[in-house]
Amino acid sequence: MANPNVQHIRLRREPTPQPKQPPRHTGILQDQLRRAARRPWNPSFSLAVRILLLIRFTGAMYSNIDDCDEVFNFWEPLHFLEHGYGFQTWEVSPEYAIRSWAYIVLHAFPAKVATLISRDDKRVAFFAVRISLAVVSVLAEAKFYRTVYEKINERVGRYLFFMLLFSAGMWNASAAFLPSSFAMYMTTFAFSYALEPATVHNNRRTLAATLLFATGAIVGWPFALALSVPFVFEELFVISGDRVAPEIWGSWMLKRWKRLFTAGLAAALIFIPVIAIDSIAYGNLAVVPWNIVKYNIFGGAERGPDLYGTSPWNFYLLNLVLNFNVLTVFALLSLPALAVTYFVDRKRLGLVKPAPDQSSPFTVLALRLAPFYLWFGILTSQAHKEERFMFPAYPLLCFNAAVTLYLARGWLEIAFIRVTKSPYRASQSTIFRTFTSSVVVTSAFISISRILALTFYYHSPMSVVHALQVDELPRLLNDTGFLPVFPPGTPEEDIPRIDLSPIKDFNLTLCVSKEWYRFPGHFLVPTEVRVDFVKSEFDGLLPGHFGEGETKAVKWENEILNKGWWNKPAQWYGWVRPETRNIPAGLNDLNREQSSFYVPIQQCDYLLDLDFPNHPQSSSLEPRYTADTKTWERVFCTHFLDASRSNILTRTLWFPGQAWQELNEFGDYCLLKNRGLVGQKEARMRK
Repeated sequence: MANPNVQHIRLRREPTPQPKQPPRHTGILQDQLRRAARRPWNPSFSLAVRILLLIRFTGAMYSNIDDCDEVFNFWEPLHFLEHGYGFQTWEVSPEYAIRSWAYIVLHAFPAKVATLISRDDKRVAFFAVRISLAVVSVLAEAKFYRTVYEKINERVGRYLFFMLLFSAGMWNASAAFLPSSFAMYMTTFAFSYALEPATVHNNRRTLAATLLFATGAIVGWPFALALSVPFVFEELFVISGDRVAPEIWGSWMLKRWKRLFTAGLAAALIFIPVIAIDSIAYGNLAVVPWNIVKYNIFGGAERGPDLYGTSPWNFYLLNLVLNFNVLTVFALLSLPALAVTYFVDRKRLGLVKPAPDQSSPFTVLALRLAPFYLWFGILTSQAHKEERFMFPAYPLLCFNAAVTLYLARGWLEIAFIRVTKSPYRASQSTIFRTFTSSVVVTSAFISISRILALTFYYHSPMSVVHALQVDELPRLLNDTGFLPVFPPGTPEEDIPRIDLSPIKDFNLTLCVSKEWYRFPGHFLVPTEVRVDFVKSEFDGLLPGHFGEGETKAVKWENEILNKGWWNKPAQWYGWVRPETRNIPAGLNDLNREQSSFYVPIQQCDYLLDLDFPNHPQSSSLEPRYTADTKTWERVFCTHFLDASRSNILTRTLWFPGQAWQELNEFGDYCLLKNRGLVGQKEARMRK
C-alpha cells in the first residue's frame, strides 16, 4: 500500500502531435452521403510511390518491346552513342533530322552508369534505362493522383490510383523508350498543376503547367502540345478559381494574358539546349520539333506517315479496349455523365447556381475532362495510326474513367434515396461501395490477364537473344577451349563471370529476315556479334549501320544551315560520335528499299526466325529455315502465338489451364545455327 505521506513525481510523455488533416469536401466533386464519416482510404504520396514502383519496376524488367520504332530510332542511336555501332534509320540522317539527339542524350546517363558498373554485359544498361524511365513515370503518376485526391475528390483519387496501377496500357507505356512516353510523363506532371483552380494569384499553376507541357512537346513529341489546349483556354477566358466583377473584367483578363505570355516565353527557352544539341549532332541547324511537324503535316503527296501504313477509324477504340477494357467506356462517357449529373445530382459539384462573377464548376470540370476527347479525336482522324501515339493521354483516360465512376455512384445514391425515402439508410448501405469496387477490381483482373498474355505469348524475341548470350556463346567457347576449367567442387562464388570477349575472333553474324521488326536491339546482343538483315518479302526501307556504306553531300535549302557555329568539327563540342553527321546515300524518306543493307543468307552464322509448323508458309524469299535441318540447327526455340489462328478471347487474355491454351495455336520462335559455317569456325579455332 502506498505511503500517503510520500509525494511522487510522475513524468508524462507529451502526446505526439498529429499532422493536421486538410479540410474535406473542398474539391470540385463533393460527397453527399456521410460527409462527416471517416475519410476513404487513400495512400499518401510516399506510399503511392512505393506501391507504383513495385509494378513499374516489374514492367521495366519483363514488358515486351512492342514497337520497332522504339528499337531502331531510340535504342539503336543510344547504343551507338555508348558503343560506337548500331542501326541508323533515315529519321536520324542529317538530311531529315526528325529524331532528337537531345532526347536520346537524356537517357545516356543511366546507361553510362550501368556500363561503369558492369562493363561486360550491355543488358545491365538496357534495364537501367528502362528502370529510370519507370521511376519518372511513378513520380508523375503519384503526383497526379495526389492532386486529383486534393483538388477533385478523395474517392476519385482512389479510383484513379488503382486504375493507373493495374492497367495494361500503363504497363506498356511507363517504361517505353519513346518520345510519346516522355510526353506522357510531362503531360501527367503538367495536369498535376493544371487541376488546381486558375486564379490571377496562382502563378505557380500557370508557370509549372506551361513549362511541363512545353517540355513534353519540345523534348518529346510536338503534337502532344494539343493536350494543353483546354488549359490555355481556361487560362485566357475562364474565371475558374477567381471571382470577377463585370467592371474589372478587362483588367483581370489582361493580367491572365500577360501571365500566360510570360510563362510561354520562359517555356520557349527549352528550345535553346535542344536545338544546340541536335545541331551539334547533325552538323547543321536542326529544329527537330519543326521537322517532325513539317514531315507529318506538310510532307506532300509522295511522302509522309501514310507511307508506313493506314488503319480504319476504330483502330484506337479497339486498342484502348485491349489496354484499358471497361475503363475505355467509362472514359468516353465522362462528359455525357457530367451532363446527366447536372440535371439529376447538381449538388455533387458544390454550387447549385454560381454567382454572375463565378465560373460554373460544371464548366471547370468539363475543361478537365476535355483533353482526352481532344486527343482521341485528333488521332482517330489521322489515317496513319500506331498504339504509341495514344500514350500521352493514357493517364487522362484513367482520370476521365475515375470521374465517370464517381458520378455513376452519385446516381445510384440518388436513386436509392428516392426509392427508400431514407438518406440514413443510403448512408449505411454498401451497395455503392460494392458497385465502384466491382468496376475497379474487374478492370484490374482483365488488365492483369492481358499483361500475362503479352508476356507469355509475345516475349520470345527477348528470350531467344538472351539464350544466345547465356547458353550458345558460352557453349561455343567451352567447346573450343576458350573457357578455363575449374576443379570439381569449386564454390560458385569463386568462379568468375564468363568472359565473352574471345567470341570476337569467331567473327559471328546474327541475321534477321522476316522478323526484322521484332529485333530487340543491340543492347541485348553481345558486343562481339554483328547483326545484319537478310532479304525477305518486305520491300520497304530497313535501317543501315551507323558509319558504314556510301555517304552523300546535300545542298541545304538555306546556305546558312551549313555556315553556322554548329558546323565546327564534332570533337570541338565534345561530341564523340562524328558519324552522326554523315548522310548515308541509301537512306530516304520515301520508304524505298535499299538492297545494299542486306547480306546473303550464306554469311549468317545464326538466324532469328519464326515458324508455324502446323500451318507452314514459305516462299523463295522466306523459306522455312527451321525445316532445313541440313543447313540449320535449332539452338533454342520457344512458343510464339499465332494470333490469326487462335481463339479471339484466349489470344487477347491469358487464362490458366490446359483447356484454355488448347484454343490457341503457337509457332516456334527460334535461334538457328548454320551447321556448316559455325562448324568450320569451331574447327579453325580448335587448331
